[in-house]
Amino acid sequence: MLKTSFAIAVSVLGLAAQTPAQTMDRTKPPQTPPIPAYKLPPVFETKLPNGLGVVLVEDARFPLVTARLNVQGGSKFDPKDLPGLAEGVAAVLTEGTKTRTARQISEETDGLGGSLGASAGEDSMTISGGALAENLAKLLGLMADVARNANFPKDEVDLYKQNRIQSLMADRSQPGFLADEKMAEVVYGTSPYAHIAPTPEAVQKLDSKTLAGFRDTYLVPNNGTLILIGKLPARAELLKTIAEQFGSWAQKPLPAPPRMDLPAPKRQIVLVDRPGSVQADIHVGRLAPTALAPEYFPLMVGNVALGGGTNSRMFKNIREKEGFAYDAHSSYDAHREAGDFQAVTQVRNEVIEPAMKAVLAELDGMAGAPMPAAELSNVKNFIAGNFLLGLETQDGLANQLVSMKARGLPNDYLETYTTKVRQVEPNQVQAVAKKYIAPGESAVVVVGDASKIGDALKKLGTVTVTKAQ
Repeated sequence: MLKTSFAIAVSVLGLAAQTPAQTMDRTKPPQTPPIPAYKLPPVFETKLPNGLGVVLVEDARFPLVTARLNVQGGSKFDPKDLPGLAEGVAAVLTEGTKTRTARQISEETDGLGGSLGASAGEDSMTISGGALAENLAKLLGLMADVARNANFPKDEVDLYKQNRIQSLMADRSQPGFLADEKMAEVVYGTSPYAHIAPTPEAVQKLDSKTLAGFRDTYLVPNNGTLILIGKLPARAELLKTIAEQFGSWAQKPLPAPPRMDLPAPKRQIVLVDRPGSVQADIHVGRLAPTALAPEYFPLMVGNVALGGGTNSRMFKNIREKEGFAYDAHSSYDAHREAGDFQAVTQVRNEVIEPAMKAVLAELDGMAGAPMPAAELSNVKNFIAGNFLLGLETQDGLANQLVSMKARGLPNDYLETYTTKVRQVEPNQVQAVAKKYIAPGESAVVVVGDASKIGDALKKLGTVTVTKAQ
């Protein structure tokens, strides 16, 4: 047997030696096939008489169901004297109801083979859950109880306050957090998007009554959408279960949305003095359009080309070529009513001047000429491919659907996404780069030791110095 195997191996090697070798140009990457458009699984959408939107998405690949209950009730609805209220509501929402303690909620969730939690973003609040498909009715019962009957026990509120104040202290010891906080303030002015975190004083003011008041105002059926994805029961049966759990939930009139008084973008340099810092955190940014604007996809493509990964211009030039920083990237965040674009890096104090010039040059470079065809093609394939990968899981699709509802995007957003990415042309990227990426009207926020980097920044213009809080 061994001799036969050896003879076959020799024979195969001999044939391989006699076969002419195929030439392969290893200097060129293989061609990427066209990225297909995304096709949603079967979707059914309806609304209960009390105004609660219901979205059902069939995905029978696994015996699981992923659930989201999303309402327009994020941090932009926080009172001015209580930044972080929505965040606090979400944090304590699953820690007790009129009939269940936090421990009972946790044990019941575990018994369903699932999960339950809540979170608040800028625009909306979401109760997230998941369970084995056979336990969907029980999961919906838990979610309804949490949404409608959370009682915010004093001991749980006090524990949250203690932990959040400690985490805020840790956050404020990080220069990156200080830069994010100041940039939001500079870009969004007095508008509700200007705060990204609570203050210790605001957290200390929280109590059960205040949290319940916010819940009773915004966590109401006519302000929300229930999204279910997975192996779902027969539709009539499922709609009956949903009506049993959420149908008697009383709708309420909603308050007027907060005013968005957004300041006009302008060039300014703000230095947040952090004595003793051995490096400087640099953020350059300005207001940007929402995802509903026609400029959204060109700007999103331009942002990825500039600083969206290891093949981006900022990464290759500021990190790889110049060696100024370990990290150099850009971001484009589009909320429901406004967005912001930023370029970000962290550099040693001694190279602050050339590093700043390099960052500004990269921003100007995006506006100076159309993107080369090969670079644009690679970026569009990268974006579309990552987008499709992110929708492969129930959780990924659920999060995208929540984002659509939170930002008021059209129902065909996911299915037209890759097509709109592919349609972006070089002249479109250059046009939005001139308007939003070129630093002429951008704010520059730097966190670092003013005594070490202040003089270098003054060479770029007038510098306003503030103290790190």
